Amino acid sequence: MSMARLSKTVPLLKAALRPAVDYALPPRCPGCGVIVEADHSFCLSCWSGMRFLSEPSCARCGVPFDYDRGEGAECGACIAEPPPFDSARAVLAYGDVARAVALRLKYGRRIGLARLIAGQMARRVPPTAELPVIIPVPLHRWRLWWRGFNQSALIAKHLGRLTGLAVDNHALRRTRRTQPLRGMNPRVRAKAVRGAFAVEPDHNLAGRAVLLIDDVHTSGATAAACARALKRSGATSVHLLCWARVLPDEAD
Repeated sequence: MSMARLSKTVPLLKAALRPAVDYALPPRCPGCGVIVEADHSFCLSCWSGMRFLSEPSCARCGVPFDYDRGEGAECGACIAEPPPFDSARAVLAYGDVARAVALRLKYGRRIGLARLIAGQMARRVPPTAELPVIIPVPLHRWRLWWRGFNQSALIAKHLGRLTGLAVDNHALRRTRRTQPLRGMNPRVRAKAVRGAFAVEPDHNLAGRAVLLIDDVHTSGATAAACARALKRSGATSVHLLCWARVLPDEAD
């Protein structure tokens, strides 16, 4: 069969088999698992419980503002202690649904959710003077071996396909194993990841903008450590993009 004929046959075959597949394996809500009409669709309850983040927000960390403070306005925390990344944006405020999706991807091995997350993140890619290279936050090799995949790298791969941006999964590495940051306060988190990341010597990031990908932005300690390593290697700017972020009042 010729490639041209095959390219026409495969979509028709998929369409013919779709009803049977949906009957045997009906689409389910990524948040709670109830049956929904289409793949990667949320049920009404989960959709209503999601808080999508948008402007106005702090130009640096992305924390939402109650009103528009003008172009380039930053929150008090960023003015007092500017983070090393140039901007941080997330699709959702961290909540029950955002957490459920992130955990199902990370620990439930629902790797198909990486495509859904990337699809939502694509609309939050920040404008930069030059096309950035997508770099995921890396796992330590032992954690990667234990889990079998890096969820941030999976998201980065799909985001690259959606946006046409280059993806480099190997530029940034974790130089040492760190303890899980859950339960630590921001100061202890920052100390735990200090110096834990480095750019591989054979990856030249001089003069490049970087789009740093992670699943959840909590205190920003990991992103800050990664941004410092990337800028030491010559990156001109580092922009963090995540699925969800914990808002400051909720972190407290």
